[in-house]
Amino acid sequence: MQRRTFIKNTVLATSAAVIGVDATAKITEAPMASPLIKKSLKFGMVNENLSILDKFILLRDLGFDGVEFDCPNEYDIKEILAARDKTGLELPGVVNSMHWKSPLSSADPKVREACSKAMEKALHDCKLYGGTTVLLVPGVVNESTSYQEAYERSQAEIRKLIPVAEKTGIKIALENVWNNFLISPIEAARYVDEINHPLVGWYFDVGNVLRYGWPEHWIETLGKRIMKIDIKEFSRKKQQDEGLWKGFQVELMEGDCNWPVVNKALAKIGYSGWASAEVPGGDRKRLEVISQKMDGIFKAM
Repeated sequence: MQRRTFIKNTVLATSAAVIGVDATAKITEAPMASPLIKKSLKFGMVNENLSILDKFILLRDLGFDGVEFDCPNEYDIKEILAARDKTGLELPGVVNSMHWKSPLSSADPKVREACSKAMEKALHDCKLYGGTTVLLVPGVVNESTSYQEAYERSQAEIRKLIPVAEKTGIKIALENVWNNFLISPIEAARYVDEINHPLVGWYFDVGNVLRYGWPEHWIETLGKRIMKIDIKEFSRKKQQDEGLWKGFQVELMEGDCNWPVVNKALAKIGYSGWASAEVPGGDRKRLEVISQKMDGIFKAM
């Protein structure tokens, strides 16, 4: 044994003896912390015939930490805030309710304006709710809107919204959906990097990419750009056997999403926060199943 190695090992052994540690024991890594720690869902998934307050109580009792509204919506904001304050159920964010009907990629300036106005209201309402994000589908590619047109128009409209985001402090979180647009993680990352603002990022939907990719690959590429997570499943076998949209008709943890791998990828990028279910809802019994399935997803490491 070389003198330097001997001295190093002697020092380590002596130090271990002083603090009462077995110097021959193997050092084990600390268990990986769960990246998903707060459980939410969309308000429209609650199909019980109850007041807003009673729906909040129901969700709280089932173990949910928060709920997200579409916005603009027809509800009394005072009633929503009262229910939040009485139950402690959080309102982590809202979902723009106009981005499909009036996409930011439309050739019609009036259509784009309708979505932008809805986003402005959503940003202000989200601040009142105490949330942090507005979910936005950035654009839609179809026969009348080319990929390049959708890219340029939607980026331009999002940049116009940044002053409102700065004023409210609310983030614009773009969701990956089946809109024939931004369908690779590298492109999705570049899209927000070109906008280049800390209040613009991604609301990553795990299930939506299973049709043409793997969520962990997206997570690795998007990294810190991910602001929140949407939870759903997808079965490639059901898609193949029964039709494209049938792929979503599978229970959480029973599709093709490898949740332990997804959680490890999220932990690797340092994500820690909300996961919101976006699946078919129902009555109390159905919501309880969703809550329990999400608990299993949170613990899948």
